[in-house]
Amino acid sequence: MLKHLRDLREDNDLSQTDIARVLFINQKTYSNYEREQLNIPIAALIKLAEFFETSVDYLLDLTDEPSPYPRKKSR
Repeated sequence: MLKHLRDLREDNDLSQTDIARVLFINQKTYSNYEREQLNIPIAALIKLAEFFETSVDYLLDLTDEPSPYPRKKSR
């Protein structure tokens, strides 16, 4: 289970339906992402990282550091 993803959602008092709306998917699909029954598409991971102001690594439980990496500068 993607613990950080679920914790971020719950800490922000958001339901799975709320996050599914952000991603333009249905709640069942989002639930399958959280339970690791489906792989989360890269575009959805990026959108979630931006939404929660964290890194994709944190969402995927690859780090316990929630601070996002510095963003690339626009050219």
